[in-house]
Order: sequence, then structure tokens, then C-alpha cells
Amino acid sequence: MNPTTAPEGHVIAEVQGRVGLLTLNRPQALNALSLDMIRQISQALLAWRDDPIVLAVAVRGVNKVGPFGAFCAGGDIRFFHQAAIAGDTALDDFFTEEYALNHLIYTYEKPYIAFMDGVVMGGGMGISQGASLRIVTERSKLAMPETHIGLFPDVGGGYFLSRCAGRLGEYLALTGQALNGREAISAGLADGFIDSGRLTGLWASLAQTPFENGASVERWCASHLNATVLPPSWPVELVDRLFGLPDMVQMMAVLEADPTPWCVETAQTLRKRSPLMLHVVLEQIRRARGMGLSDDLRMERDLVHRCFYLRPGAASETVEGIRALAVDKDHQPKWNPARVEDVTPDMVDAFFQSPWTPQEHPLHKLA
Repeated sequence: MNPTTAPEGHVIAEVQGRVGLLTLNRPQALNALSLDMIRQISQALLAWRDDPIVLAVAVRGVNKVGPFGAFCAGGDIRFFHQAAIAGDTALDDFFTEEYALNHLIYTYEKPYIAFMDGVVMGGGMGISQGASLRIVTERSKLAMPETHIGLFPDVGGGYFLSRCAGRLGEYLALTGQALNGREAISAGLADGFIDSGRLTGLWASLAQTPFENGASVERWCASHLNATVLPPSWPVELVDRLFGLPDMVQMMAVLEADPTPWCVETAQTLRKRSPLMLHVVLEQIRRARGMGLSDDLRMERDLVHRCFYLRPGAASETVEGIRALAVDKDHQPKWNPARVEDVTPDMVDAFFQSPWTPQEHPLHKLA
């Protein structure tokens, strides 16, 4: 079959041998996802799902000098900012279609193998955590850093973070702490490690090997990986004790009363985040722990609507967070409220009130 390249060129979808190969090809933006890219990935996956020629799917990113080196840095946050200010309905389409894609990947009936080399953040986690095989390297850097921009870990973040051991999910969601490849395996967010220098050969072998079925494609990739799980690099007992506390106010009080360097650094990190969204994120992770994937994605679709429209335009915590980080780049977000201690339960509860009836929900069709 001849390779089919998306018109924009930011997603290359091709069938080589018996494997569907997806390459995210927007290196100048670390392969950040646009709405068009989400649509192109979805279209390819739906076509390959029903194509008997295709036994499995593999996905990778490129960097500015060639294949691999960057996977996906997330969604296009400058687009979020522009669309929110302009009242552009494409913003709604972006999140509805992105979350539907996340669900498609989790429920895909053929092996879906993610080559998570380089930066894997936000939306990049959304298109890799549902993979049947998640491959990392010494260059991998995984994170859900959304609280940095007044957002929450979406794209199924509530689902996959809440299923990390103990209270690691709360810690990663609230701080946005990045993990290297080996740490990601320890956290349960990756399955195997390979030296980045071997990626090109493994990828090329997918086109050249006469696979019998999808399972054999996955086994072939897994046979090249080191799946050793190292002891966690984070203080497990501290994480479980502190991030298991009932609410953000208690968490901050205990952290700031402890002079150990890890507690000091963690408290300083949290004080830079949106106080309101810290409370929302803590509630999100704890609710998600008792939810299936579809219900979690529907909750996150409600949350992201509230992030942009509860206080519209520039008054949105998310719009302000993106402004400070990526638009004006002054790194001085003016959060409202300004302190964790000033957030009220009513402010948090408003985020979890769905603006839609179950029948009208944009993701009501997710099983």
C-alpha cells in the first residue's frame, strides 16, 4: 500500500508491511497536537481498525533533525488562548475530539504501540497511556504539567494517574513533576525501556518482518525492551502520607511545616500553581479513582468547559496561565483566588456541575 500523507504534513500515516505507522511531524512545536492532527490520527486509526491488512499500529514523533527525539508536548496551548479570547467554537471541537481519540486508543482492538522518546506531556500522554505497549528511552520525559497553566490533567489523566500506586497520582497531578523513562516504568506509566539509538532499527523492522498476527507484532517489540522495574526515586511514604491528606489546605500546612528539602521544594512548587485548580485537581483525581474510562473522560469534558467558560475570556484561570507562560511569557500569573487557603468549596463544586444533560453530553456515545 502506498503511504498516505495528511495534507498539512503534521501527521504521516502509512502502512508498511502489515503495520500502520503514525508519525507526528510538527517538530517546531514538539509535535503539539492541533485539531487537524487529532482528526488525522483518528481517521487513520478508524480506517486501520477495519483493514485486515493492518495487524497493529505504532506511533512516534520526530524532532528538528530527524525521527524520534520528541514524542508530543501536548495540545497547542496558544490556540487554546486565542480561541478562548475570540469565543471560537473550534476550542470545544478540539477537546471533544481529543478525548474521543483518547478513548479510541484505550479501546483499540489491535495492538497500539507508542514509542515515547523525548517529551511526552499532556496530550502526548493522552495518545500514549492507552497503548498496549508503552516504550520509553533515556531521553523520555513524561509529565502532566497542566496545573502550571491553570488547567487540570485531562486527556484521561484522572483515569491513568489515579491508578498509580498509593497517592502518586495526586502528587504527579498537583505538582506536574516530570519522570524520566526508568521512573515512568516504576510509576506504572510505561512498560519497557530501550536505548534511543536502537529505535530506528526497531521501527524499520516493523515494515520488514513477516508478522502472523497483531500479538506477534507486540511480542516482537517487547522482546527488544528492558522491563526491569527499579525502586521509586520519590519518597513513597512521604508522598502517600502528604498527598493522602483530606484537602489542599492541610496538605500545604504540613508540607510547609516540614524543613526537609523535598517538602520545601514541593511546597514552593505548589505555591506557584493556580490555587483554585489545585483544589479542583485533587477532587478530580479522587473522583476518577472510582470511575471507568468513559465516565472519567465525560467528567474531564465538563471540567475543561468550566475552565474556559465558568469565568470567560481573560478571567479564566487557564487563559491567564497560558498568557503568563506562552503569550506574554512574564511567568507572573495573577491567580484568582491568590492563595490555596482562600478557595471555597462552592468554587470547586462549580467545576463538577455538568453543563449538559447525559443525552446532550458531547461524549455521550462513549461506551
